[in-house]
Amino acid sequence: MGPGLILPATLLLLGPSLVFGMEGRLNPPAPQFLYQGKHECHHANGTRGEVRYLERHFYGRQEFVRFDSRRGTFEAVTELGRPAADAWNSQKETLDYQRASVDRYCRYNYQIYEHFLTTRKVQPTVKISPTRADPLSHHSLLICTVAGYYPSGAKIKWLKNGQEQTEGVGYSEEFRDGDWTFQNQAMLETVPKRGDVYTCQVEHRSLEEPLTVQWESRRSDSAKSKVWTGAVGAVLGAVFVAVGLSLYLKKRKAAFTAPAAGLMSQS
Repeated sequence: MGPGLILPATLLLLGPSLVFGMEGRLNPPAPQFLYQGKHECHHANGTRGEVRYLERHFYGRQEFVRFDSRRGTFEAVTELGRPAADAWNSQKETLDYQRASVDRYCRYNYQIYEHFLTTRKVQPTVKISPTRADPLSHHSLLICTVAGYYPSGAKIKWLKNGQEQTEGVGYSEEFRDGDWTFQNQAMLETVPKRGDVYTCQVEHRSLEEPLTVQWESRRSDSAKSKVWTGAVGAVLGAVFVAVGLSLYLKKRKAAFTAPAAGLMSQS
């Protein structure tokens, strides 16, 4: 579990007179505002390391008072929160209750969520998709898609013939899918030559060793073959057109020559 597990917040729509420090205000900033309370548990290393409990109170969108288990008392974040902090710090029962929240609230709930959030591991699937960056150039864009893994934090590397590539490499932003898994992509812009082997290498906590998928370039020779085939075809086509045109002209010439010869013989 990460160091910042945030547990459910409380949202209330209150009048200004119900918040410490607002009782004497005749002209509050708005007739109604949003009061928000957040309870957060931060685990440095599960329950074996430091467990920190925060209770945070917001007026509108600004935090004005909080309780931090590291301090053991309430502290005012803004002047609006000073009356509340002073009042709650003067109540021994309130402070005892808040200080016990580390065990009662954080450590207890960690045991509930631990199996799902800390031991759940799903291995990623890896796929390489070659595309042409520019149809008129020799550059290609190789896209390595890493999907379906949990937890987050997959590390992706591009290798060419066993050597890690840093130039021409770009990464998308890791995002969460709707099934509690994550997905990421790494792009490599390159000029592939026949025989080059490109490898997408993925490291993840669900894997005992890096997962690799390879893609080998065969584009160059095939492209040359297509160019030669096209050139030969063009030459043969021109030859056939020239021969056909020559035969056609000869036939046309013979057709006009025959009537002319007949007229000359009659005269």
